Amino acid sequence: MSTENNTRRWLITGANSGFGAAFTAAVLAAGDEVIAAVRRPESMAEVAAAHPDRVQVVALDVRDPAAAERAIEQAGRIDVLVNNAGYGIVGAIEETTEDELRDAMEVMFHGPLRLTRLVLPQLRERRGGAIVQVSSMGGFMSFAGVGGYSAAKGALELASEALAAEVAPLGIQVLIVEPGAFRTGFAKPDALRVTGAIADYAETAGVARDGLPSSDQQQEGDPAKAAAAVIAVVGQPNPPLRLALGPDAVGAIRGKLAAVAADLDATAHLGLTTGLAN
Repeated sequence: MSTENNTRRWLITGANSGFGAAFTAAVLAAGDEVIAAVRRPESMAEVAAAHPDRVQVVALDVRDPAAAERAIEQAGRIDVLVNNAGYGIVGAIEETTEDELRDAMEVMFHGPLRLTRLVLPQLRERRGGAIVQVSSMGGFMSFAGVGGYSAAKGALELASEALAAEVAPLGIQVLIVEPGAFRTGFAKPDALRVTGAIADYAETAGVARDGLPSSDQQQEGDPAKAAAAVIAVVGQPNPPLRLALGPDAVGAIRGKLAAVAADLDATAHLGLTTGLAN
């Protein structure tokens, strides 16, 4: 993928922390430009001052449709949209309130798709560009305690799989990024949303409730290396749809695929006999 002057403009949501900050640094190091879409524009002041000609900051809460429209209008040309903003939520399904589920879906499903729809007209017009959906290994598989989070990320993944088939003939790339545990602020106690607790789930969802906060800054994944991997894939010929990042993500996704295959093998004799008799 290239533009007229070979400088790409990346709109990155949540650009001020975690993977967003790593993506921003990597894009700037590559000589490209960043449109940092953040809830608190002042949080990008230092980066913007260091790169006054290559960093544009726009205010955006991805929950707000009007703010999304303003941000895209202010951004101007966008070559790569990176839907990165999100947060972790931990709790058993029964422990998770409807409001908590709805907010997770708003931030990690509706918000990204809204921005995607707003950016697509200019990408279609230019017959090029890319949309990067930052999901998680938890968007492809799940485990006790992260059902709400995985539901939001999984919904984004399936919508994006359809989107990829729709826009590929128009020269537009869709990349689903599936990180494992990386040393971002994802698991910080003040960033992680933790639901109310029911004692009966202590040995299932409770493991994630206790384990995720204690893993903060102990993760093996390097956000800078993850960002470099994403940049290497965006715009390459015959790109993959999914990019799993980290040995834990690669292993967990392989395990999920094997489990699905095993279930299919075990039940195929039933599934194949459910057609109408001739």
